[in-house]
Amino acid sequence: MILPVDNPRHRVGLIGADIGPSLSPALHEQEARQLGLSYVYERLDIDVLGLGADAVGGLLRVIRQLGFSGANITHPCKQEVVGELTRLSTDAAALGAVNTVVFDHHGAVGHNTDCQGFQESFVRGLPDVPTGRVVLLGAGGAGSAVAHGLLALGAEQLLIHDVEPARAHALAQTLEGRFGAGRAATSSSLGEDLRRADGLINATPSGMRAHPAPPLEPDLIHEGLWVAEVVYRPLETELLAHARRLGCRTLDGGGMAVFQAALSFELFTGLRPDRDRMLRHFATLAEDDTVIAADSERD
Repeated sequence: MILPVDNPRHRVGLIGADIGPSLSPALHEQEARQLGLSYVYERLDIDVLGLGADAVGGLLRVIRQLGFSGANITHPCKQEVVGELTRLSTDAAALGAVNTVVFDHHGAVGHNTDCQGFQESFVRGLPDVPTGRVVLLGAGGAGSAVAHGLLALGAEQLLIHDVEPARAHALAQTLEGRFGAGRAATSSSLGEDLRRADGLINATPSGMRAHPAPPLEPDLIHEGLWVAEVVYRPLETELLAHARRLGCRTLDGGGMAVFQAALSFELFTGLRPDRDRMLRHFATLAEDDTVIAADSERD
């Protein structure tokens, strides 16, 4: 149940499934305190509420009436929400996915901060890796953001693999329409494509604590790859741990989580947060989260 609260200056939500463990509320609220803001961030878990992804529009209407500034949107609602909005930012329209909704006097405006968040994280974490051919796992909302972000950074070709081949094909077509012929294609043979690739990005939920199985067979990874994750809980997934043992350069999902949050925070409040401070706070949250998870597993 979503209840009124006593007039916070900013009240925002997170809509998605299995979001109880999300670090976003603590990350947003801590930065708001540093900036002297009254700021409440609430989880609206569709699993807990017994709703499907198609209920996202109704949830947005309810929280707007309650005076929320907006909401972050996560799996599996990032694409479902698009048709529920008054208008889209340029990035959100190009990606066909929304992770941030801001309410104004005209209605509900959809943005996508995942794309730029991934770019900032990639440039910081893997600044000089080759990007001639990259394999992307996942063609959903996160995958779309990563794909557009990587090609905009200059990657020559992206090979997309998804459990739903039609979704991978649709994303590849969209990318070619925006970036040019030959820049994206579906992966015809994951093993062969990885043997010839410079890098691998996992943009699926596989590796999360709720979906712990790795997104592919470990023996497909080789030491010539760099490997990046979108998953950040846990910060070191089984995929990243295996890649590091092989000597691969790796990038965890923490940077993308922080930078997309910083961009969303700015959209909600109109204030620019301190990214380095948010990174430090995230590191503390992630360390505490690891301890809590380890204690839980021992219990």
